[in-house]
Amino acid sequence: MAGGGDLPVPEAGSFTANIVHFARALRKAGLPAGPGRVADAVRAVEAAGFGDRRDFYWTLHACFVARPEQRQVFAQIFRLYWRDPQYLEHMMAMLRPAVRGLQQETAPKAAEKRAAEALLDGADAAPPAPRDTGAPESETVAFDAALTFSPRERLRQMDFEQMSTDELAAAHRLIAGLRLPVRPLVSRRAAPAPGGRLADWRATMRRATRDGGEIRRLVRRRRRRRWPDLVVLCDISGSMSSYARAVLHFLHAASNRAGAGWSRVHAFTFGTRLTNISRHMQRRDVDEALALAGAEAPDWEGGTRIAGCLHAFNRDWSRRVLGRGAVVLLVTDGLDRDADGDLGHEMERLRLSARRLVWLNPLLRWDGFAPRARGIRAMLPHVDSLRAGHNIATLEALGAALSRPEDGGERSRLMAMMEPRSAPGGKPGTAPAMDPAMEPGMAPMTQPGDEAGDEAGDGAGDG
Repeated sequence: MAGGGDLPVPEAGSFTANIVHFARALRKAGLPAGPGRVADAVRAVEAAGFGDRRDFYWTLHACFVARPEQRQVFAQIFRLYWRDPQYLEHMMAMLRPAVRGLQQETAPKAAEKRAAEALLDGADAAPPAPRDTGAPESETVAFDAALTFSPRERLRQMDFEQMSTDELAAAHRLIAGLRLPVRPLVSRRAAPAPGGRLADWRATMRRATRDGGEIRRLVRRRRRRRWPDLVVLCDISGSMSSYARAVLHFLHAASNRAGAGWSRVHAFTFGTRLTNISRHMQRRDVDEALALAGAEAPDWEGGTRIAGCLHAFNRDWSRRVLGRGAVVLLVTDGLDRDADGDLGHEMERLRLSARRLVWLNPLLRWDGFAPRARGIRAMLPHVDSLRAGHNIATLEALGAALSRPEDGGERSRLMAMMEPRSAPGGKPGTAPAMDPAMEPGMAPMTQPGDEAGDEAGDGAGDG
């Protein structure tokens, strides 16, 4: 980090006030910059002086940074606040979407957007309205809140694909606080326990030999409990891009939350190829984790080869990550364009290797969704639960569904739609034929002209 430079320190306000504001930005970005650290920083800078800007950087670094994962956030906030004279314009330009073709687009560094949001927090807030104390007491204003929703509830129900940049940022902050609870597994192994229900006969006889062969009390034990592993297979094709980013934010929160219940969390992305991003999800900073994951997966927003990618997972990774009764979370719309693979066979292998297979499909947001696409019909019989995954509310419901093994979601309803039935004018026991104008990978809706049908067709073309 080029902490040292010859650019001037901001001159607005006193020097102590600048350090206090700098510490406040660090605190908003997640660093533990309390009043004690601020006082230590002021005294340290007074002792070190201003002979060298690099010494000034490392003096503040020693006062505010306590963990390795905090270095990126500190470095970006220090650069934006102390070294850039136009830091406010720089941050606002970075937070608003760039106009493609009119200016050169530069990729933000890890934690840069997070630092900018911390420094700009409250910068454009309107001042509070003055109280009007001269109004008569009899004059009152009534508000009808019968059909209003809080911004948080509106954000929970909004589709990820319909969110603006600011709404996505707020949604990511809400996702970071979600939990993904799970029940522990009962192991075959047992451990000594005074109140256990199982009798440990070997330990009982060993104790009896020390008492002259007399059994005075039974030694008891109980089954051990262990936490299962979580394996996430996330589709990052063109039709799943917006949803994949939200799910990866959710996965990062589950991977780094202490006491979440999961033993290990493995993450894979797939589009036209399978990519293991598990080690990147272990990064503390979510911006850095997703940046590394995006660089690792070159097929982001590309095509979709679900059968080929599942074949690669079953061949190379299944025994490594599914050997301890892992729960598999499959995130995809099921619009497969791989005509050479046997998707049904690969899904069957995946289901037999996993303890439970849960499928998140964003297309379930449409009321008229029907399992008519070839890929969806091949995948549906082999999953334990099928649920929507298009907004924050569905991700919250996922945690409750994982705690209830009997919860199948929408699987039973859609399986009933796939069962053979007699059609008007057709032979009994035959399934309804697919639309001849339908492409093999498309999932049309039941209502013509509905925007749900347009969405499914667009998704198939992108994926």
